[in-house]
Amino acid sequence: MQIDDLLRRQGGVISRAQATALGMSLRTVQRRVASGAWLEVAPGVFLTGGHRLTDEVRVRAAWLWAGPTSLISGPAAAFWHRLLDHPGRVVDVAVAPSSRRRPPSGVATRRREIDCADRAEIRGVALTGLGLTVLETAAVVRDGAAFLDRALQRHLDFDDLYAAYCRAVGTRGMAKAGILLVAAADRADSALERRLIGLLRTAGITGFVVGHPFGDRAIDLAFPAARLAVEIDGWAFHADRARFAADRRKGNDLLAAGWGLLRFTWDDVMNHPVATVARVRNALARAA
Repeated sequence: MQIDDLLRRQGGVISRAQATALGMSLRTVQRRVASGAWLEVAPGVFLTGGHRLTDEVRVRAAWLWAGPTSLISGPAAAFWHRLLDHPGRVVDVAVAPSSRRRPPSGVATRRREIDCADRAEIRGVALTGLGLTVLETAAVVRDGAAFLDRALQRHLDFDDLYAAYCRAVGTRGMAKAGILLVAAADRADSALERRLIGLLRTAGITGFVVGHPFGDRAIDLAFPAARLAVEIDGWAFHADRARFAADRRKGNDLLAAGWGLLRFTWDDVMNHPVATVARVRNALARAA
């Protein structure tokens, strides 16, 4: 590869290590910097003449300064994933725990280990994977809930996001991210419940009550006359350990009280609606 090809690919940014690896002498690098042809935008990283110092240049320069084992993270990674319009005033970079380099102005480093499943490379820059990026960014941007919802609607599945959360749980920012995650799951579960109600009504199945009281709790969808309970194990059910345990206890109590019980997952309702409705219809027929 020629230097001109690399500069075109990197928006005019080049590191000293890249230049010398492509055959340019250190003296030539120094001469170009001294003449103003190259502008040092981070220690050992330069922007060549005719190129603007854009947000993309800032992010790439931060990564080139930190080295190939580093990862762009946080809002800067969200910007690189095209989830945000701007990377923020400071570019966050995850570096090896052994790193002791002092970051330049406009760059913040965090020493940490990141699971291989949470690493990505986009347009020649290594960065945190989509799920971890969404979680870490949601924890620090102004409206993290809206950001997380938008990401779930347009860019990734909840299961992938939850898996990234499980790998990162206990690290900085994950406590707040977990709260936002469960809140997003609650909103998704409400939509799932509405979807199931619509399927039942379209199929002509009536006689159900939403939120039917059962002791100090409520049944998601109940057919009181048939003593049939329908529980929806949505995203929040899996994202919140306490809720998982409470729902299991409720299910056991329903069975002990003589109720029939059906449990449906997100996949059941969204991807297998005909089979889901058929299971409800068959359970009602058996109860009759």
